[in-house]
Amino acid sequence: MLYTKVCLEAFGYELPPHVITSDDLENRLAPVYAALHFQKGQLEALTGIRERRFWDPGYAMHQGAINAGRKALKAAPISADAIGMLIYGGVCRDNLEPATACAVAHGLGLRAETQIYDVSNACLGILNGMLQVANAIELGQIRAGLVVSCESARQIVDITIERLRKTKDMNLFKQTVATLTGGSGAVAVLLTAESLSVSGHRLLGGLARNASAHHQLCIWGPDTGIPASGLHMMQTDSVAVLQNGVRLGIETFQAFRQELGWSNDQPHKIICHQVGATHQRHILDAIGIPAFRDFTTFQYLGNIGTVSLPITAAIAAERGFLVSDDLVGFLGIGSGLNCLMLGIRW
Repeated sequence: MLYTKVCLEAFGYELPPHVITSDDLENRLAPVYAALHFQKGQLEALTGIRERRFWDPGYAMHQGAINAGRKALKAAPISADAIGMLIYGGVCRDNLEPATACAVAHGLGLRAETQIYDVSNACLGILNGMLQVANAIELGQIRAGLVVSCESARQIVDITIERLRKTKDMNLFKQTVATLTGGSGAVAVLLTAESLSVSGHRLLGGLARNASAHHQLCIWGPDTGIPASGLHMMQTDSVAVLQNGVRLGIETFQAFRQELGWSNDQPHKIICHQVGATHQRHILDAIGIPAFRDFTTFQYLGNIGTVSLPITAAIAAERGFLVSDDLVGFLGIGSGLNCLMLGIRW
Protein backbone atom coordinates (compact mmCIF):
# COMPACT_ATOMS: atom_id res chain seq x y z
CA MET A 1 0.00 0.00 0.00
CA LEU A 2 1.53 3.28 -1.15
CA TYR A 3 0.09 6.79 -0.93
CA THR A 4 0.95 10.01 -2.76
CA LYS A 5 -1.74 12.45 -1.59
CA VAL A 6 -2.28 11.82 2.14
CA CYS A 7 -0.95 13.69 5.18
CA LEU A 8 -1.19 12.95 8.89
CA GLU A 9 -2.29 16.44 9.88
CA ALA A 10 -2.89 16.40 13.64
CA PHE A 11 -3.49 14.40 16.81
CA GLY A 12 -5.76 15.07 19.74
CA TYR A 13 -5.89 13.10 22.97
CA GLU A 14 -7.55 13.00 26.37
CA LEU A 15 -6.08 11.45 29.54
CA PRO A 16 -8.36 10.20 32.34
CA PRO A 17 -8.21 11.90 35.76
CA HIS A 18 -7.39 8.90 37.97
CA VAL A 19 -3.78 7.68 38.20
CA ILE A 20 -3.65 4.04 39.35
CA THR A 21 -0.23 2.71 40.28
CA SER A 22 0.88 -0.90 40.13
CA ASP A 23 1.28 -0.63 43.91
CA ASP A 24 -2.42 0.29 44.16
CA LEU A 25 -3.40 -2.87 42.28
CA GLU A 26 -1.04 -5.04 44.31
CA ASN A 27 -2.51 -3.70 47.55
CA ARG A 28 -5.89 -4.99 46.37
CA LEU A 29 -4.23 -8.28 45.41
CA ALA A 30 -2.52 -8.72 48.82
CA PRO A 31 -4.50 -11.90 49.74
CA VAL A 32 -3.64 -13.40 46.35
CA TYR A 33 0.04 -12.57 46.73
CA ALA A 34 0.08 -14.10 50.21
CA ALA A 35 -1.54 -17.31 49.00
CA LEU A 36 0.80 -17.62 46.00
CA HIS A 37 3.89 -16.52 47.95
CA PHE A 38 4.54 -13.50 45.71
CA GLN A 39 6.60 -10.54 46.81
CA LYS A 40 5.14 -7.09 46.26
CA GLY A 41 6.55 -5.41 43.18
CA GLN A 42 5.97 -8.35 40.83
CA LEU A 43 3.61 -6.47 38.52
CA GLU A 44 6.01 -3.63 37.74
CA ALA A 45 8.96 -6.03 37.58
CA LEU A 46 7.16 -8.23 35.02
CA THR A 47 5.78 -5.43 32.84
CA GLY A 48 7.76 -2.24 33.45
CA ILE A 49 4.46 -0.44 34.08
CA ARG A 50 4.45 1.86 37.11
CA GLU A 51 1.01 3.38 36.61
CA ARG A 52 -1.98 3.69 34.30
CA ARG A 53 -5.08 5.89 34.22
CA PHE A 54 -8.79 5.21 34.69
CA TRP A 55 -11.90 7.18 33.79
CA ASP A 56 -14.63 7.89 36.32
CA PRO A 57 -17.02 4.92 36.68
CA GLY A 58 -19.65 4.98 33.93
CA TYR A 59 -17.71 7.37 31.70
CA ALA A 60 -19.02 7.16 28.13
CA MET A 61 -16.58 6.15 25.41
CA HIS A 62 -18.07 8.59 22.91
CA GLN A 63 -17.37 11.52 25.25
CA GLY A 64 -13.65 10.80 25.41
CA ALA A 65 -13.55 10.40 21.63
CA ILE A 66 -15.43 13.69 21.13
CA ASN A 67 -12.97 15.55 23.39
CA ALA A 68 -9.99 14.09 21.54
CA GLY A 69 -11.59 14.86 18.17
CA ARG A 70 -12.18 18.49 19.12
CA LYS A 71 -8.53 18.84 20.08
CA ALA A 72 -7.37 17.36 16.77
CA LEU A 73 -9.59 19.76 14.80
CA LYS A 74 -8.43 22.71 16.90
CA ALA A 75 -4.79 21.80 16.18
CA ALA A 76 -5.32 22.03 12.40
CA PRO A 77 -6.81 24.57 10.00
CA ILE A 78 -9.66 22.15 9.25
CA SER A 79 -13.29 22.73 10.17
CA ALA A 80 -15.76 20.03 11.14
CA ASP A 81 -17.54 20.67 7.82
CA ALA A 82 -14.46 19.41 5.94
CA ILE A 83 -14.57 15.93 7.51
CA GLY A 84 -15.81 13.45 4.93
CA MET A 85 -15.29 10.31 7.02
CA LEU A 86 -15.32 9.56 10.74
CA ILE A 87 -14.24 6.13 12.02
CA TYR A 88 -14.41 5.00 15.64
CA GLY A 89 -11.78 2.28 16.07
CA GLY A 90 -11.98 1.36 19.76
CA VAL A 91 -12.36 -2.07 21.33
CA CYS A 92 -14.58 -0.47 23.98
CA ARG A 93 -17.88 0.83 22.63
CA ASP A 94 -20.93 2.39 24.23
CA ASN A 95 -23.38 -0.09 22.66
CA LEU A 96 -23.44 -3.09 20.38
CA GLU A 97 -25.40 -0.77 18.09
CA PRO A 98 -25.62 1.88 16.85
CA ALA A 99 -21.99 2.56 16.03
CA THR A 100 -20.26 4.66 18.68
CA ALA A 101 -19.11 6.80 15.75
CA CYS A 102 -22.69 8.10 15.50
CA ALA A 103 -22.53 9.71 18.96
CA VAL A 104 -19.07 11.08 18.19
CA ALA A 105 -20.20 12.58 14.87
CA HIS A 106 -23.17 14.22 16.59
CA GLY A 107 -20.94 15.62 19.34
CA LEU A 108 -18.51 17.06 16.79
CA GLY A 109 -21.29 18.54 14.67
CA LEU A 110 -20.28 16.75 11.48
CA ARG A 111 -22.34 17.29 8.33
CA ALA A 112 -24.98 14.84 7.09
CA GLU A 113 -22.82 13.73 4.13
CA THR A 114 -20.01 12.43 6.39
CA GLN A 115 -19.51 8.65 6.34
CA ILE A 116 -19.56 7.42 9.96
CA TYR A 117 -18.96 3.90 11.24
CA ASP A 118 -17.00 1.72 13.67
CA VAL A 119 -14.04 -0.54 12.91
CA SER A 120 -13.09 -3.33 15.32
CA ASN A 121 -9.77 -5.18 15.14
CA ALA A 122 -8.33 -5.53 18.64
CA CYS A 123 -5.47 -3.06 19.17
CA LEU A 124 -5.22 -2.18 15.46
CA GLY A 125 -8.56 -0.39 15.08
CA ILE A 126 -7.06 3.10 14.78
CA LEU A 127 -4.42 2.02 12.25
CA ASN A 128 -7.05 0.18 10.19
CA GLY A 129 -9.21 3.29 10.30
CA MET A 130 -6.29 5.42 9.15
CA LEU A 131 -5.88 3.17 6.10
CA GLN A 132 -9.56 3.44 5.22
CA VAL A 133 -9.47 7.23 5.45
CA ALA A 134 -6.21 7.32 3.48
CA ASN A 135 -7.73 5.15 0.74
CA ALA A 136 -10.71 7.49 0.43
CA ILE A 137 -8.43 10.54 0.25
CA GLU A 138 -6.15 8.90 -2.31
CA LEU A 139 -9.17 8.04 -4.48
CA GLY A 140 -10.45 11.60 -4.28
CA GLN A 141 -13.64 10.61 -2.45
CA ILE A 142 -12.95 12.86 0.55
CA ARG A 143 -10.45 15.56 1.46
CA ALA A 144 -10.20 14.95 5.21
CA GLY A 145 -11.10 12.24 7.70
CA LEU A 146 -10.95 11.65 11.42
CA VAL A 147 -10.19 8.38 13.24
CA VAL A 148 -11.02 8.29 16.96
CA SER A 149 -11.03 5.88 19.88
CA CYS A 150 -11.63 5.77 23.61
CA GLU A 151 -10.66 2.80 25.76
CA SER A 152 -11.49 1.97 29.37
CA ALA A 153 -9.68 -0.65 31.47
CA ARG A 154 -11.31 0.10 34.84
CA GLN A 155 -14.09 -2.48 34.64
CA ILE A 156 -12.08 -5.40 33.28
CA VAL A 157 -9.28 -4.79 35.80
CA ASP A 158 -11.77 -4.64 38.67
CA ILE A 159 -13.44 -7.87 37.52
CA THR A 160 -10.07 -9.59 37.13
CA ILE A 161 -8.95 -8.60 40.61
CA GLU A 162 -12.19 -9.92 42.11
CA ARG A 163 -11.77 -13.25 40.26
CA LEU A 164 -8.20 -13.55 41.53
CA ARG A 165 -9.22 -12.71 45.10
CA LYS A 166 -11.88 -15.44 44.99
CA THR A 167 -9.75 -18.19 43.44
CA LYS A 168 -6.16 -17.32 44.45
CA ASP A 169 -5.21 -19.55 41.54
CA MET A 170 -1.74 -19.49 39.93
CA ASN A 171 -2.98 -20.50 36.48
CA LEU A 172 -5.60 -17.76 36.52
CA PHE A 173 -2.95 -15.22 37.53
CA LYS A 174 -0.82 -16.25 34.54
CA GLN A 175 -3.82 -15.96 32.21
CA THR A 176 -4.85 -12.53 33.50
CA VAL A 177 -1.64 -10.70 34.42
CA ALA A 178 -1.70 -9.01 30.99
CA THR A 179 -5.15 -7.62 31.86
CA LEU A 180 -3.64 -5.80 34.83
CA THR A 181 -1.46 -3.75 32.46
CA GLY A 182 -4.54 -2.10 30.93
CA GLY A 183 -4.89 1.67 30.92
CA SER A 184 -7.48 4.13 29.65
CA GLY A 185 -7.45 7.11 27.32
CA ALA A 186 -8.85 8.66 24.15
CA VAL A 187 -7.21 9.74 20.90
CA ALA A 188 -8.04 11.24 17.51
CA VAL A 189 -6.00 11.20 14.29
CA LEU A 190 -6.78 13.72 11.55
CA LEU A 191 -5.72 12.89 7.99
CA THR A 192 -6.07 15.26 5.06
CA ALA A 193 -5.29 15.59 1.39
CA GLU A 194 -1.84 17.08 0.83
CA SER A 195 -3.47 20.19 -0.68
CA LEU A 196 -5.07 20.96 2.72
CA SER A 197 -2.07 20.10 4.87
CA VAL A 198 -0.05 22.54 6.92
CA SER A 199 1.95 19.91 8.84
CA GLY A 200 3.35 18.22 5.74
CA HIS A 201 3.60 14.86 7.54
CA ARG A 202 3.20 12.55 4.55
CA LEU A 203 1.69 9.09 4.95
CA LEU A 204 3.89 7.08 2.57
CA GLY A 205 2.24 3.67 2.83
CA GLY A 206 1.79 0.57 4.89
CA LEU A 207 1.71 -3.19 4.97
CA ALA A 208 -0.32 -5.81 6.83
CA ARG A 209 0.26 -9.46 7.73
CA ASN A 210 -1.73 -11.93 9.81
CA ALA A 211 -1.13 -15.15 11.72
CA SER A 212 -4.79 -15.99 12.30
CA ALA A 213 -3.99 -19.52 13.45
CA HIS A 214 -3.23 -17.85 16.79
CA HIS A 215 -6.59 -16.10 17.16
CA GLN A 216 -7.34 -17.76 20.52
CA LEU A 217 -4.23 -16.58 22.39
CA CYS A 218 -5.85 -13.40 23.71
CA ILE A 219 -9.61 -13.18 24.24
CA TRP A 220 -11.74 -10.40 25.76
CA GLY A 221 -15.45 -11.02 25.96
CA PRO A 222 -17.91 -12.35 25.09
CA ASP A 223 -19.98 -9.35 26.21
CA THR A 224 -18.66 -6.33 24.30
CA GLY A 225 -20.73 -3.66 25.96
CA ILE A 226 -19.13 -1.08 28.25
CA PRO A 227 -20.33 -1.47 30.95
CA ALA A 228 -20.93 -5.18 30.49
CA SER A 229 -24.19 -6.73 31.64
CA GLY A 230 -23.10 -10.35 31.20
CA LEU A 231 -19.95 -12.46 31.41
CA HIS A 232 -16.97 -10.18 30.96
CA MET A 233 -13.47 -11.60 31.10
CA MET A 234 -10.08 -11.41 29.49
CA GLN A 235 -7.39 -14.06 29.33
CA THR A 236 -4.06 -14.09 27.53
CA ASP A 237 -1.38 -16.68 26.92
CA SER A 238 1.33 -14.06 27.37
CA VAL A 239 4.24 -16.32 26.47
CA ALA A 240 2.65 -17.58 23.25
CA VAL A 241 1.49 -14.08 22.28
CA LEU A 242 5.04 -12.80 22.73
CA GLN A 243 6.67 -15.64 20.80
CA ASN A 244 4.24 -15.67 17.89
CA GLY A 245 3.79 -11.91 17.89
CA VAL A 246 7.53 -11.31 17.58
CA ARG A 247 7.73 -13.85 14.75
CA LEU A 248 4.89 -12.10 12.92
CA GLY A 249 6.46 -8.72 13.66
CA ILE A 250 9.76 -9.75 12.06
CA GLU A 251 8.04 -11.01 8.91
CA THR A 252 5.88 -7.90 8.65
CA PHE A 253 8.73 -5.47 9.30
CA GLN A 254 10.94 -7.00 6.63
CA ALA A 255 8.13 -6.85 4.05
CA PHE A 256 7.13 -3.34 5.20
CA ARG A 257 10.63 -1.95 4.73
CA GLN A 258 10.81 -3.54 1.28
CA GLU A 259 7.38 -2.14 0.33
CA LEU A 260 8.48 1.41 1.17
CA GLY A 261 11.97 0.98 -0.29
CA TRP A 262 13.65 1.78 3.03
CA SER A 263 17.26 0.84 3.71
CA ASN A 264 18.55 -1.11 6.70
CA ASP A 265 19.07 2.10 8.72
CA GLN A 266 15.47 3.21 8.16
CA PRO A 267 13.03 4.07 9.67
CA HIS A 268 14.83 6.73 11.71
CA LYS A 269 12.23 6.57 14.51
CA ILE A 270 9.52 4.09 15.49
CA ILE A 271 6.34 4.19 17.54
CA CYS A 272 5.14 0.73 18.61
CA HIS A 273 1.99 -0.55 20.21
CA GLN A 274 2.62 -0.20 23.95
CA VAL A 275 2.53 -3.58 25.71
CA GLY A 276 5.33 -3.52 28.26
CA ALA A 277 9.07 -3.76 28.82
CA THR A 278 9.49 -7.42 27.86
CA HIS A 279 7.63 -7.03 24.57
CA GLN A 280 9.57 -3.87 23.71
CA ARG A 281 12.93 -5.52 24.37
CA HIS A 282 12.11 -8.61 22.32
CA ILE A 283 10.67 -6.79 19.31
CA LEU A 284 13.51 -4.24 19.14
CA ASP A 285 16.11 -7.00 19.33
CA ALA A 286 14.27 -9.01 16.69
CA ILE A 287 14.05 -6.20 14.10
CA GLY A 288 17.43 -4.68 14.91
CA ILE A 289 16.25 -1.23 16.06
CA PRO A 290 18.19 0.41 18.93
CA ALA A 291 16.12 1.57 21.90
CA PHE A 292 17.01 5.25 21.41
CA ARG A 293 15.01 5.26 18.15
CA ASP A 294 11.86 4.09 19.96
CA PHE A 295 9.54 6.26 22.08
CA THR A 296 7.52 4.66 24.86
CA THR A 297 4.68 5.59 27.21
CA PHE A 298 3.75 2.20 28.71
CA GLN A 299 5.63 3.02 31.93
CA TYR A 300 3.02 5.60 32.94
CA LEU A 301 0.03 4.92 30.66
CA GLY A 302 0.01 1.12 30.47
CA ASN A 303 -1.53 -0.65 27.49
CA ILE A 304 -4.48 1.43 26.19
CA GLY A 305 -5.35 -0.89 23.31
CA THR A 306 -6.13 1.01 20.12
CA VAL A 307 -5.22 4.32 21.78
CA SER A 308 -1.68 3.27 22.76
CA LEU A 309 0.22 3.77 19.51
CA PRO A 310 -1.37 7.05 18.33
CA ILE A 311 -1.31 8.67 21.78
CA THR A 312 2.36 7.72 22.08
CA ALA A 313 3.02 9.27 18.67
CA ALA A 314 1.21 12.44 19.76
CA ILE A 315 3.30 12.73 22.92
CA ALA A 316 6.49 11.94 20.99
CA ALA A 317 5.69 14.80 18.60
CA GLU A 318 4.94 17.19 21.49
CA ARG A 319 8.27 16.41 23.13
CA GLY A 320 10.32 16.89 19.95
CA PHE A 321 11.23 13.24 19.47
CA LEU A 322 9.86 13.35 15.91
CA VAL A 323 11.56 15.98 13.77
CA SER A 324 11.18 17.21 10.20
CA ASP A 325 12.09 14.65 7.50
CA ASP A 326 12.28 11.74 9.94
CA LEU A 327 11.08 8.51 8.37
CA VAL A 328 8.78 7.16 11.08
CA GLY A 329 7.40 3.66 11.41
CA PHE A 330 4.12 3.04 13.25
CA LEU A 331 4.44 -0.63 14.21
CA GLY A 332 1.14 -2.12 15.34
CA ILE A 333 0.19 -5.61 16.45
CA GLY A 334 -3.06 -6.92 17.85
CA SER A 335 -4.81 -10.06 19.00
CA GLY A 336 -5.80 -12.28 16.18
CA LEU A 337 -2.83 -12.16 15.45
CA ASN A 338 -2.68 -9.18 13.10
CA CYS A 339 0.21 -6.85 12.34
CA LEU A 340 -0.04 -3.52 10.51
CA MET A 341 2.80 -1.06 9.93
CA LEU A 342 2.57 2.46 8.51
CA GLY A 343 5.34 4.72 7.24
CA ILE A 344 5.31 8.51 7.59
CA ARG A 345 7.75 11.18 6.43
CA TRP A 346 7.56 13.66 9.29
